[in-house]
Amino acid sequence: MPTAKITSTTGPIELYYEETGQGFPLIWCHEYGGDFRSWEPQVRYFSRRYRVVTWNYRGYPPSEVPKEPGAYSVESLVDDLRGLMRHLNIPRAHVGGLSMGGGVALNFGIRHPELAASLIIAGAGSGTVDRETFLKSSERNAALYEREGVVAKQRNFAETPSRKGFAEKDPRGWQEFLRNVLDHSGVGSALMMRGVQMKRKTIFELEPELKTLTVPSLIVVGDQDEPCLEPGLFMKRHIPHAGLVVMPMTGHTANIEEPALFNQVVGEFLTSIESGRWGTWKASR
Repeated sequence: MPTAKITSTTGPIELYYEETGQGFPLIWCHEYGGDFRSWEPQVRYFSRRYRVVTWNYRGYPPSEVPKEPGAYSVESLVDDLRGLMRHLNIPRAHVGGLSMGGGVALNFGIRHPELAASLIIAGAGSGTVDRETFLKSSERNAALYEREGVVAKQRNFAETPSRKGFAEKDPRGWQEFLRNVLDHSGVGSALMMRGVQMKRKTIFELEPELKTLTVPSLIVVGDQDEPCLEPGLFMKRHIPHAGLVVMPMTGHTANIEEPALFNQVVGEFLTSIESGRWGTWKASR
């Protein structure tokens, strides 16, 4: 089982990862409800041309699950990704993520722009709009996961409106997603909710950093992912070299709900970057 023992600002941590294929590195960061397995359609597709790396955050077995609340923050996840890249001798990579992982990719690009060849920011920004409702719901869910474990987490996702389309389109894939949630940690999920989801800056609050982010970026959002539509457009307007793709009749988990379309738009984006022809980014080089 491939693990990397790295040192971050919170101390040593052991992280599970997988890498497939050869070529320029492409690293995927998973959502709150997913894990490294959530990127399987992208691993199978992009590993034909790239060295694809997927990993589980701290708090997601088989990665280590710290019990201290202070071990969980956006900054610690960014540090973990940097440490993982060092462990794998990756000096620079395309970095992508979905939802919470999109936030990790975005904040990694802000903090370490020299390490990111490009950013793929998908379904990011939940909690930016209607903040108070988000915070109350998040604390309620965190307490539930602490008390009842991952069964409660699975039940919560089964009832989430922005995931209904996935369940209807691909019942087999949806059941696989729900089964995978049961491998998570109730404690890790609660601490991640409180330390990352509830305490991270909203996309609106990141405006000054977005304006200085020169890394070429692709923003992807499903048109049925209501909490992420406004944040997606906001990022498009404020990141200098960002393109926006809105996927039709698609919810929150765009990469597994519509994997073929997701892979197509990401593949075109990466090709544009590698040929130096990504819109305004070309003009700025």
